[in-house]
Amino acid sequence: MGSGDVSGHRFDDEDYPAYSMGRAAEMLGVTPAFLRNLGTAKLIEPQRSEGGHRRYSRYQLRLAARARELVDQGTALEAACRIIILEDQLAEALRINAELQRSRDRQ
Repeated sequence: MGSGDVSGHRFDDEDYPAYSMGRAAEMLGVTPAFLRNLGTAKLIEPQRSEGGHRRYSRYQLRLAARARELVDQGTALEAACRIIILEDQLAEALRINAELQRSRDRQ
């Protein structure tokens, strides 16, 4: 990959841990404690930098934003996390089902 070539690079990677806890909290309008609580509830597991600091991906920030939305609507944090996990599992199952259906239709 040349120095000017960034296609397929980390900029496009939804799972690349690009955001520090402080930046993630600022972007979402939450406290760092809220993000730590999402980790405790097993919704998101941030990666760690070499220095041990939490780092979040865009995908994790979307999950955290959804959690904040549910909590702001009055849902308990643990229940919000469970809802999001189930929504994510359903979306993945539907994606796999659609992929299998397309494969079967081609045969």
